[in-house]
Amino acid sequence: MKSAKSPSSELTQPEKSQACPSAFTYILGSSDTGGMLTYVGWTSDINRRLEQHNSGRGARFTRGRKWMLLYVEAHATRSQAMSREWHLKKDRRFRKLLANTVQ
Repeated sequence: MKSAKSPSSELTQPEKSQACPSAFTYILGSSDTGGMLTYVGWTSDINRRLEQHNSGRGARFTRGRKWMLLYVEAHATRSQAMSREWHLKKDRRFRKLLANTVQ
């Protein structure tokens, strides 16, 4: 019988992919008066996307804040990155753990 893996243990292991990933899933963090905020997204160019978020051209939620990269995973396809984004958005415990390590 196989043992079940906990969701949080799977999240700490980045996706193993080819030498040239085509998409990334990422978690950003920003300090706020109430603590650390997190944002989850996916992109094909992580540096460009972080610059967009910090310049006010990213998602509406990220505008007006200074964001830092907390976590990144490389994926072979856009579909894999989008699926992983969905799972990371649902895993608030992992996002809180990341936010607490930065504070």
